[in-house]
Amino acid sequence: MKRDGPIKVLVVDDSPTFRSMLTRALNDHADIRVAAAASDAFEARDCVLQHHPDVIVLDLEMPRVSGLEFLARLREHYPVPVIICSGTTGRNGPKALQAMALGAFDVVIKPNRGGRAALQSLANELAERIRVADSQGQPVPSPRTPVRREPPSFRAAGLNPARYLVVVGASTGGTEALTALLSHAPADFPSMVMVQHMPVGFTHSFAERLDQHSRMRVSEAVDGDRPTVGAGFLARGDAHLTVRRIGAMLALRYTDSEPVNRHCPSVDVLFDSAREAVGGRAIGVLLTGMGADGAQGLLRLRQQGALTIAQSRDSCVVYGMPKVATEIGGVDFSSSPSEMPELILREVLARSGKNTAAGGERRLRETR
Repeated sequence: MKRDGPIKVLVVDDSPTFRSMLTRALNDHADIRVAAAASDAFEARDCVLQHHPDVIVLDLEMPRVSGLEFLARLREHYPVPVIICSGTTGRNGPKALQAMALGAFDVVIKPNRGGRAALQSLANELAERIRVADSQGQPVPSPRTPVRREPPSFRAAGLNPARYLVVVGASTGGTEALTALLSHAPADFPSMVMVQHMPVGFTHSFAERLDQHSRMRVSEAVDGDRPTVGAGFLARGDAHLTVRRIGAMLALRYTDSEPVNRHCPSVDVLFDSAREAVGGRAIGVLLTGMGADGAQGLLRLRQQGALTIAQSRDSCVVYGMPKVATEIGGVDFSSSPSEMPELILREVLARSGKNTAAGGERRLRETR
């Protein structure tokens, strides 16, 4: 559906200088108009009622009522896409993750330095995300499904999880998608290596959060880590993460920081390294996100004989990366994140031939 007029944006930030400069920079984009700017949640509430913005750009650190409190109220009464625009202080990492759990569309980091050029770069990045949020973003992700039962076990189904490696890529909306995926994985799931497009200041906190919601052991990847059964590794936000074969063992290695597909870390870089390291024993998973990072890598994994899965359209916050991968023929199956662990187990079981052996299906049923 074609929009009638520019996208109306509300900027909420307690710094009058930043509000003014960002407003001017965003208004340089012909399809975007800053309808209002507010210094706190009370002004923002009045601006919402008066201007009915299509997208809100929100700071986390505000006087009287925090950005998190305002976002929670907004979700209930005016559920439009909200983009968090805040600094990278240590305490903002967990807060940004809370914001995304509350339904924030994405997080963009304010520059610490760089002057006018850095501000223009920020405005351009925000403009791109505003367009996507307005056109296809889900303002509130589906609530995370709690773990209600023990998920199917690889070993109970007669499979050796050490034979496989799961590589996962995600971008916008990926924080909740990864949480749902991991919360439904068994403790003996194959090692999982993950790239989430996220600033470096947030990845450690996010790994800790994933660990709290998973039977697997999840941590921010350290150079030289060895993938092992039941362990998940999240890439840092400032370097490409790869899987390397060293003799009979696998190891995780960080490489350079030059962006690939405009991202560092890049999902394509991870997927291609897994294809070279384990070939058809890799399992590629591509989750919600805008753009196309990971799509070609997923296709190359499939061509190598690997099982490939993309997040289903109706469960995505942004059906971008999975859409491109599907259109180019890189996807074996589409699924919601919470259903992926059982789908992976079922398809690995089928490919191994164990589902035709006596008792194979019975063992799978007994783990449910």
